[in-house]
Amino acid sequence: MTSRRTDLATPRTPRGFADRHGPELAATRAMAERIRATYELWGFEEIETPFLEYTEALGKFLPDQDRPNAGVFSLKDDDDQWLSLRYDLTAPLARHVAENVQKLPKPYRSYRFGPVFRNEKPGPGRFRQFLQFDADIVGAPSVSADAEMCMMMADALEAVGVRRGDYVIKVNNRKILDGVMEAIGLGGDDNAGRRLTVLRAIDKLDRLGVEGVRALLGAGRKDESGDFTKGAGLDEAGAERVLSILKAKTAGNLETARALFDEFGSTATGQDGARELSAIATLVEQAGYADRVSVDPSVVRGLEYYTGPVFEAELTFEIADENGQPIRFGSVGGGGRYDGLVGRFLPENVPATGFSIGVSRLQAALTALKGADAPAAFGPVVVLVLDRDRIGDSMALAARLRAEGVAAEVYLGASGMKAQMKYADRRKAPLVVIQGSDEREKGEVTLKDLIEGAKAAAAIADRSEWTESRPAQVTVPEARLVEDVKAILARHA
Repeated sequence: MTSRRTDLATPRTPRGFADRHGPELAATRAMAERIRATYELWGFEEIETPFLEYTEALGKFLPDQDRPNAGVFSLKDDDDQWLSLRYDLTAPLARHVAENVQKLPKPYRSYRFGPVFRNEKPGPGRFRQFLQFDADIVGAPSVSADAEMCMMMADALEAVGVRRGDYVIKVNNRKILDGVMEAIGLGGDDNAGRRLTVLRAIDKLDRLGVEGVRALLGAGRKDESGDFTKGAGLDEAGAERVLSILKAKTAGNLETARALFDEFGSTATGQDGARELSAIATLVEQAGYADRVSVDPSVVRGLEYYTGPVFEAELTFEIADENGQPIRFGSVGGGGRYDGLVGRFLPENVPATGFSIGVSRLQAALTALKGADAPAAFGPVVVLVLDRDRIGDSMALAARLRAEGVAAEVYLGASGMKAQMKYADRRKAPLVVIQGSDEREKGEVTLKDLIEGAKAAAAIADRSEWTESRPAQVTVPEARLVEDVKAILARHA
């Protein structure tokens, strides 16, 4: 009698992480290639940085002396140095530029694609590992670089299939908000924490609405679950002054920039911000992007290191949620100018600007946008094996298909015909290739179109009719294998 093992490990995915499978990965790869091609059209080159960085290089998170795990996953190496999984793709770029500052062309245009990691509480749609696709220009102080970022974001969205009119690139300037915070007494290093709380409160406008933001600017807010988030502690007048920025949007970009100057130009910082927005508005108008790039004072971005223009890519089309209610996807990417980040490693600051696309969120939006019109994702052609001692012949058939660019595999299990057909269905094979001893002697192969076969099966109720008709099945000379397989695939392309 065989004893039952009791030392089995429990198969479980870590919280906040997920396995991804063929169709999703293929869709991600196809989308990434279109974004990549767009960036390269604009003169950007690809670089790849390590998943791990020295914790002190991340910038946003200062290392705790005991364990620097606030927001990042960290470990010590054999030199007793703290390492952390990268939180974003911007801090590694800043380190790379500083390390190679004498070798790189200035301005330096680069893009990066890959996973980033957040040691934060996971939740529905909130993962600890996700993909980002970044592009940056380092070494260009002019807002012309920020305008190019906005225009390239527009081109990237259209390249992956978002129609013009279904998105908008919003641009604002943090200097305007910084000027307001100076005016209400939140300037200086001592108030950095409260300023960040203000930024993150405004960044939640789309989700919480004006009243929710107002609560976070004041004492704080309790959400539906009862959790309380402490606010920035502004008095009523200060909160109202911050919220008034959101009301400065007018019909045109230049008009909005002028309104921001008139209303919030009481400080030199605020004046600079409004002038830079006016310059960006002029550039996108001259380049023909004014219908896609919009000056919008509601954009702030929630990170402290932004120093000037900030931008966000927002999808404007609506879809139905699980309850049938219309919702908007909102932001799928954003960024801004961060002139101080590279300067953490060098004697002087280095101007830089860039943006990041949230790949998973954009992919979900594209799936919703295409809906039923999305093409079916097919697996490989499956070559069945009816004679186990002649599996080499089946491998030869698959090799001929692959040599002509057709994805094909041989069934490697030990089951019979019925189980092999079920396997082909699970692999989403568009067709199977069958060659038993009779076909081999005649120099023939049988091709069974599984897509047409499924349609025919739905219309056949009688088993004898099915057996007699063998729907969507054809026997052809082996010499025509590739030609006929390609013809079937072309029908379903």
